[in-house]
Amino acid sequence: MPNLPDSISLRLPAVSLALQNLSRQRAKAVLAALGIMIGVFAVVTLGTLGTALQVAATDELGGLGNQVIVSPAAGSDSEQLNSRDLQAIERAAAGRGTVIPLKSTGATVSATGGQSFAQVYGTTNPQALFGSAPGVPSYHRQGALVGADIASALELQVGSQITVESNTYRVVAVLPDQSSITPLQPDSAVVLPPDEFVASGYSQVVVQANSGPDATAIADEIRASLNTRQDRVSVFSLTDVLTQIEEFFGLLNGFLLAIAGVSLVVAGVSIFNVMLMTISERRSEIGVLRAVGIHRDEVLWTLLFESTLLGVGGGGLGAILGVATVVGIAFNTELPLSAVLVPTNALIVLGGFAFGAAVALVGGLYPAYRAAWEPPVESLRG
Repeated sequence: MPNLPDSISLRLPAVSLALQNLSRQRAKAVLAALGIMIGVFAVVTLGTLGTALQVAATDELGGLGNQVIVSPAAGSDSEQLNSRDLQAIERAAAGRGTVIPLKSTGATVSATGGQSFAQVYGTTNPQALFGSAPGVPSYHRQGALVGADIASALELQVGSQITVESNTYRVVAVLPDQSSITPLQPDSAVVLPPDEFVASGYSQVVVQANSGPDATAIADEIRASLNTRQDRVSVFSLTDVLTQIEEFFGLLNGFLLAIAGVSLVVAGVSIFNVMLMTISERRSEIGVLRAVGIHRDEVLWTLLFESTLLGVGGGGLGAILGVATVVGIAFNTELPLSAVLVPTNALIVLGGFAFGAAVALVGGLYPAYRAAWEPPVESLRG
């Protein structure tokens, strides 16, 4: 029973002959494969890195895209939102999000550690905005919650006393650092119960929607309900901002892939040049093969296999190096590895590898066709 290489040689003589030819011209083969490797490496690296940045940015801004902020419209009769406005917003958000009415003002905050200016919010539901960190009450009825920056600047901790304007409050919790992006300023804020504010209305209402589509639907319904006759409220859905950011990263990723694609085209030209020169040097050899009865189709397939093997070898190595590079970047930066290991990047890697092999095949197509269809007499003349 023949061994595996012999079996392959018997069944696929074109592949065996192609491997022998490449082994005899290792330097040229390596240089041609190197061009494909660099091109595929550029496609895989830039493509997967661009996609990873897009995924990371979307994950980071995902909560931002679920927020709808309602405030009095500029030029409206009222500078505050009343209870009827709040009821209309709650109807629009029913089953699709959490409504958090806010009172807000700027005030000077002082303590034994000094004095600072802070944004003061009034809400009974701080967990919906700032998270359920230890000590943050689910229903805020007394005392003050202070942001991390205010607590650090004024040397505050739970149990400390702070004075907001002329009123003194006990600190019941220190809000954790807010890493997520939000239109509020929790790190430099003081949160009080709403009853501590003189104003009866609300400065703004924040709706924390369950999803981006819910946020869009809530915003549209609020506009239709409260802005029928005139623009009474301003509705800002951050989903629109998130969509624009995603579109920007999509364009950036396409641009990076286009640049990398140029390098692959250059590699294809290199394959074309190498194959054309190699075939010119082997005209007599090809003529002998044709003269002893080797069919032109076998000559064609042999030469095509040579160029394809160069593309497969260079493309495979380029894809592996590209993936390793992006994973290395993720391990050494703040880019999450989960943003790299997404299905889209797998398609980019496979697409880059296939594109590299296809470019090599196309690059060798014309020289192979020209050599196979040249009359044996002409080839033997050299």
